[in-house]
Amino acid sequence: MSRVAIIGAGAFGTALAVALSPHRNVTLWGRRIGWQRENPRLPGVRLPENITLTEDLAQVGAEIVILALPAQALRGFLDRHATLLGDRAVVNTAKGIDLETLESPSDLISAAAPGAVVATLTGPSFAADIARGLPTALTLACADGSASRLQETLSTPALRLYRTDDLRGAELGGALKNVIAIAAGAAIGAGLGDSARAALVTRGFAEMSRLATAMGARADTLSGLSGLGDLVLTCTSDLSRNFRLGRALGAAEPFDDALTVEGAATARAVSRIAPKLGVAMPVSEAVAGLVSGNLGVQEVVSTLMERPLKEE
Repeated sequence: MSRVAIIGAGAFGTALAVALSPHRNVTLWGRRIGWQRENPRLPGVRLPENITLTEDLAQVGAEIVILALPAQALRGFLDRHATLLGDRAVVNTAKGIDLETLESPSDLISAAAPGAVVATLTGPSFAADIARGLPTALTLACADGSASRLQETLSTPALRLYRTDDLRGAELGGALKNVIAIAAGAAIGAGLGDSARAALVTRGFAEMSRLATAMGARADTLSGLSGLGDLVLTCTSDLSRNFRLGRALGAAEPFDDALTVEGAATARAVSRIAPKLGVAMPVSEAVAGLVSGNLGVQEVVSTLMERPLKEE
């Protein structure tokens, strides 16, 4: 039986551990696993006894390492612990762009661990659904041809993985959709209605596709689970932290830990990347202004609605 180590005992890492444990030997690492067999972020979900819990990275030995870390924490972890990864298969689950270097998670991992086989697991999913064994389909992206082996190892009866070699497209779809989810939440929070949300989601998807293809992604990848699929989920559900942040911003309400929401940092990163590539990103730029406090909702609405008329 293959061994899988999951680094990061947040909701998503814990959920993957629960989902894989009936089929694989799983080790779950976290800084402080004081909660032991029930993660407070997943109430009612008890970890099976066959999952090894550890706070010691020296015990993380497995053929496959899943990095279930926030995008903005990934580089710091790699700076300290890259030697841990060696030449193993490393599967990233972060959905974001590093705000300081403007690099993707796979770029950061490849630079820190040149011998590693790098993949990304992404797509429309909530940790609670995965942990409870509800049917979920995700994209597994790996550029070097190892996706088939990883796909077989990480799939379960309830977790169906589709593989692609477009690592860039899969990562950008997962990162950029968070920005649009904030915009969708802001529309609802401000009382602009579902029609406004639908418009933002549609035009936001066009932005995602423009930027991703300019950065080397394939357009069809953005139309799949890791792009459009994840976009639909996060723009329509209260379980999405990005959507909830947007709704709070739209309603001028406080939001705890806003800085840890992945889409907030990604919006700021996009506002630096897009001009260099000559890609127009009006919705994403508006979100960057919202999360930084430089723009209010009414200013954003006016700016977007007063743009020059054009063909779709």
